[in-house]
Amino acid sequence: MKNLFVSLFFLLLTTSVFSQQYIPYYGSVVAQCSQSNITTDLTQFEALGMKRRGTTALQNTLDWLKNKYLSYGYTALQMEEQSFTNGSATCKNLILTKQGTLYPNTYVIVCGHYDSIGGTGTNDNGSGVACILETARLLQNIPTEYSIKFINFSGEEDGLVGSQSFVSNRVNATNPKMDIRLVINLDEVGGVAGLTNDTITCERDTNNNPSTNNAVSATMTNELITCVGLYSPLNTYLSYAYSSDYMPFQANNEIITGLFETNETTHKHTNTDLLIYMDPVYNYNVAQATIGATMHFAVAATSLETSNFENDSQVSFYPSPVKDFLNINLGTIADVNYTFSLIDLQGKEVLNKQIENAHFTETISLEGLSKGMYLAVLQTASKRITKKIVVE
Repeated sequence: MKNLFVSLFFLLLTTSVFSQQYIPYYGSVVAQCSQSNITTDLTQFEALGMKRRGTTALQNTLDWLKNKYLSYGYTALQMEEQSFTNGSATCKNLILTKQGTLYPNTYVIVCGHYDSIGGTGTNDNGSGVACILETARLLQNIPTEYSIKFINFSGEEDGLVGSQSFVSNRVNATNPKMDIRLVINLDEVGGVAGLTNDTITCERDTNNNPSTNNAVSATMTNELITCVGLYSPLNTYLSYAYSSDYMPFQANNEIITGLFETNETTHKHTNTDLLIYMDPVYNYNVAQATIGATMHFAVAATSLETSNFENDSQVSFYPSPVKDFLNINLGTIADVNYTFSLIDLQGKEVLNKQIENAHFTETISLEGLSKGMYLAVLQTASKRITKKIVVE
């Protein structure tokens, strides 16, 4: 989407970067990244055609993305299609939410656009889409302390319309405002066929409007650089962020970073933005870096002990301890009808709620409930999930 001008200075690594170490479990997950999947995703993305606003190809690509996520084990309840007006057309962002275990209301956003202009956009930005898909696939059953939103934006090629709509109508429309730990943007990371593609550009915020997010962005980008070195064979080059979907977040004073190819394609925005002019092995290496970095920033589990997380279908009740309102997150349960109950230490049922047509997250009032420990029970037609909670 943009012409890259590489800044010619270096940033000192912060203390937090020096503390980063290779985590064997993260490495074992990254090792499951599939070159075949990356190449297949690029091939299928290309076959969908030019993904311009108002076209059937754009809608078909949205449907293709949804089916990909469903095939990984995510549910329809975890996905939101956010509609917005783009010129004379209605376009949609696709937002997939994976709930965090410790900080469920704080999000790491991994994003990139899926619309194209002038051609199929296989590099710009099928390459970013392929990285996002592979990251979502491998993290589906791994608990993370922070929630993750995998976002496929439309309208990027029309002036960042989709990401601006998300910031205005989702980030700032919640009360309190959505809490974002970091935005990681992937735009044009497919490399150039025939060149030595061994370096990825890592982008940080240097904008002065506002400048208050610059220092933390620099710290996070240095951590991203470390992750690239730990979990991929790529070298890194430090530059600045501009003209892609992280910029509406930047203007909203969020913390941003990004990945962009260092050898920049000459085929973007044309009918020759095709896989044959890309380097799919490079795209695969960028995907490895993305997976490792997402695990780092979302603070993924550091061992294979994920069985309880999976056995409980990733269902969570939070906060705990809780005072007035308890949130129920359905995880990977697809059933929209369930019963929620609380049982006290004497075995007495003190609350029973029938939930129909449930959202991904429901809020239950605990008004009038005595302080103490309770057994929370979520019952569907085929699942029974129980967890202890404390009411203050």
